[in-house]
Amino acid sequence: MIKRIWASTARLSLLAVSAAMLSACLGIPASVEPVQGFDLNRYLGTWYEIARLDHSFEKGLDNVTAEYSMRDDGGVNVVNTGFLTVQDEWKVAEGKAYFVNDSDEGYLKVSFFGPFYGSYVIFELDKNDYEYAFVSGPDTSFLWLLSRTPTVDQDLIDHFVATSARLGFDTGKLIFPAQK
Repeated sequence: MIKRIWASTARLSLLAVSAAMLSACLGIPASVEPVQGFDLNRYLGTWYEIARLDHSFEKGLDNVTAEYSMRDDGGVNVVNTGFLTVQDEWKVAEGKAYFVNDSDEGYLKVSFFGPFYGSYVIFELDKNDYEYAFVSGPDTSFLWLLSRTPTVDQDLIDHFVATSARLGFDTGKLIFPAQK
């Protein structure tokens, strides 16, 4: 009887820890607020990665793009592509995204690995033309500057760096991947 209670308690603890870990992946950095008045249809299409905080899943990639399109279930298809120079090959990651709250808030969850989701928080957006976006993940170790064009003006980069630093991101670790 004691073994069965302990096993049930251990399973419940494991489930609670797993749920906490998964929900942490859907968090938002305390300093960041998702944009409001977001229009997914205007956001769809191709985006070029201008800057990022590097992670293992993007290490060594240049010419990085993200392509967003609608899914039949109302979610978003996500296709990230980048060129791994060291191996002289293209890498492609396909995923899906869904709104966490309302569809007019720039806060989505994205998954590339089955049931595991991470935050995709658009915290600044060119609302006139949807030409650039500042995006974070669940914490300040994830950061991207995306653009509709492979290059941007230095003024935008400076604004991105200053805004991100003010919000607590380590902008000294930003990398600027080559774009074709």
